[in-house]
Amino acid sequence: MTIRYTFGGDEFIFVEISEDMSLDAFFKGTAITRELQRRKVAGVTEICPANASYQVRYNPDIIAPDVLLALLQTIEAEVGAADLNIATRIVEVPVLYNDPWTHETLMRFRERHQDPDSTDLQYAARINGYGDVDAFIAAHAGSPWFVSMVGFVAGLPFMFQMVERKRHLQVPKYLRPRTDTPKLTVGHGGCFGCIYSVRGAGGYQMFGVTPAPIFDPAQRLDYLRDFMVFFRPGDIVKFKPIDRDTYDKALAEVEAGTFSLRVRPVNFSLDAFMRDPDAYNRSLVEVLDAN
Repeated sequence: MTIRYTFGGDEFIFVEISEDMSLDAFFKGTAITRELQRRKVAGVTEICPANASYQVRYNPDIIAPDVLLALLQTIEAEVGAADLNIATRIVEVPVLYNDPWTHETLMRFRERHQDPDSTDLQYAARINGYGDVDAFIAAHAGSPWFVSMVGFVAGLPFMFQMVERKRHLQVPKYLRPRTDTPKLTVGHGGCFGCIYSVRGAGGYQMFGVTPAPIFDPAQRLDYLRDFMVFFRPGDIVKFKPIDRDTYDKALAEVEAGTFSLRVRPVNFSLDAFMRDPDAYNRSLVEVLDAN
């Protein structure tokens, strides 16, 4: 792939790794930005990774634009010449699919939807060739997802499913955005999944809700003690379908401050994944089950 570098004013360099989203484009961007962060370059003030690109903000009084550009190109060559590996985390996220709150919301906004006569899950199942909603949920929760970027609102993760391109779930966004989306909705738009960290406007299809807070300025739960935003690019997410009783129990634990997510460290190899995605995904999930 040919990487394109563009200067934005006198404080930014925007780097487009690929015009199309892919795991190798995302993974290469992640490797480059993590290496840049590790080097603690004087004058680099912000590093913003995205789906298939990244942006660097810098102080031109400390580091000259051409010097930073040369450094980024050097890092690109170095990470491109080796097996792309990152040390990251796998997180199990419980999800109550087909919940009453997103159902009530989606019914209020059917005039903005491509198929007003079906629910978001029914529509997603149909256009992806699944016989029913349960089969679609099994596909959605069956393979891990990479967190490719965090943004839009504070703490919202965009996620890309770790399967071959022909198996990617594809669901268009609403024809017009909603003015309401329940907090912690698990959504999907295009080829990307997300979790709405706060209640607000949105246009992604709504599949369910998680009881797990992922953004909390009060930092009450153990997995949010280090930072109020939980997710970071490179995290791996495994959704776990739960029933209403389990969801209600988790909410009570959130209120009591005792709820926790299952989080395990993993080393991810793109080469090993590409050789056999399904087997590699099973090995990742086994890390969760082993502890």
